[in-house]
Amino acid sequence: MTWPDRTGGDATGGTGAAAAGRFAGWCGEMPRTGGSRRLAFGGGQARLRRAAWGLLESGMTSRADVEVEHLVIGAGVSGLAFAQFHGAADALVVEAEDEIGGYCRTVHRDGFTWDFSGHFFHFKNAALEAWLRERMPGDEVRTVVRRSRVWVGDRLIDFPFQKNIHQLPRADFLACLHDLHFRDEEGPAEEARNFEELLVRRFGRSIAEQFLIPYNEKLYACRLTGLDRDAMGRFFPWADEDEIIRNFRRPDNASYNATFTYPRGGAIRYVEALAHGLPEGTIRTGERVTRIDLDARIAHTSRRTIRYRHCISSAPLDRLLALCGQPAPDGVLTSNKVLVFNLGFDRKGWEGVHWVYFPQRDLPFYRVGFYDNIHDDERMSLYVELGYANAAQPDVPGTLARVLDGLRRVGIIDGHRLVAHHSVTLDPAYVHLSERSRAFAAQARSNLAQDGLHSIGRYGAWTYCSIEDNMLEARALAEQLRRATPHG
Repeated sequence: MTWPDRTGGDATGGTGAAAAGRFAGWCGEMPRTGGSRRLAFGGGQARLRRAAWGLLESGMTSRADVEVEHLVIGAGVSGLAFAQFHGAADALVVEAEDEIGGYCRTVHRDGFTWDFSGHFFHFKNAALEAWLRERMPGDEVRTVVRRSRVWVGDRLIDFPFQKNIHQLPRADFLACLHDLHFRDEEGPAEEARNFEELLVRRFGRSIAEQFLIPYNEKLYACRLTGLDRDAMGRFFPWADEDEIIRNFRRPDNASYNATFTYPRGGAIRYVEALAHGLPEGTIRTGERVTRIDLDARIAHTSRRTIRYRHCISSAPLDRLLALCGQPAPDGVLTSNKVLVFNLGFDRKGWEGVHWVYFPQRDLPFYRVGFYDNIHDDERMSLYVELGYANAAQPDVPGTLARVLDGLRRVGIIDGHRLVAHHSVTLDPAYVHLSERSRAFAAQARSNLAQDGLHSIGRYGAWTYCSIEDNMLEARALAEQLRRATPHG
């Protein structure tokens, strides 16, 4: 049995006038057909929602194979953190893959340990880090002072580029210093309309064009004019003219990731710490959610149907909306994808560096990281990252050949023999933040939450954040739901 949909259809549909009303409400517009704005409830509609949940509990609506208080979609950092911090016995975590971890999975091959990318943890919350470490007895976890560099011409300079222009060849240095000093001629930074304009107006054209623009266009695989001026938030290493000049004599290259921690067993060890102690049967791998009925609060998976009171999802927001039958408008939630090669060689290579940024457009990769220099291993172990437009379908074998050629050209490999390799595509990787995407994501997440579906995490929130941020967000939501009354 179904109860009437609030826009005039029924809870099994999602098409016609009902779907039009929902979709218009999600876009922030009043629907032209049906009743009130979809999911934007006042007092009367809130009473309707409580009555609807009463119908669910009394069995007067669609049946499900399983009923749980909390359904968690995704056994990555966000999903497992929620399950752990909430502490509810009646929780179920479903994971589409055959193992937990999400993008923090780890690969062991021929004596090399690689992650799905360079996932290093930068903790600001000491209590959270201590709590995790307590759940990892016997694990070797290194705290590392970051050593990152930028490849410019024929040399490495310290990162961030904009604070180390004095290390450039003389002509490039003078151009950067001149344009930095006269940057106001480009226009007021506070009036910049996009990320590219902001970079030019904050640092001058030479710094922007020598590194900031080409590097970030390789990373995001798009023009920076299409990104919000605050696309990277606190994660961008901003510096003013005084700080840049002071750095010539008194180096201070600190940033949010000036130090990081990394377990010998890879990032998965932190994920396993989050899963530690959850009741047996809480996590079900190999179970993919295929559809969500918001009105009935039923998730359809590859194995069964699950009724929930609260659903917590770390799935990418665009895919979550599609699962609910209410896809985002084209071009609103966009992102790139990143192809990662993990490469193991027969002997040591560059030392004294953890990762290097490559802005050169004739090199396929934008960043190369050195796992071996974190753990002082005897064989060079790399992760190599390449950014692509979301619709691109890279030729992996052909791209590997280009990557190896690029590594030879810059001198990272010099007669080395490749003894093991692995590749993975992260899709999405970096979301494209714009005023439109921020507004849409905020409204969509708010609307979903009113239907008991909470979209969290880097991709669930469609934002740029740290792994620690994901854990703190999950903890805050767990505390919020734990305080809520059973039928609130």
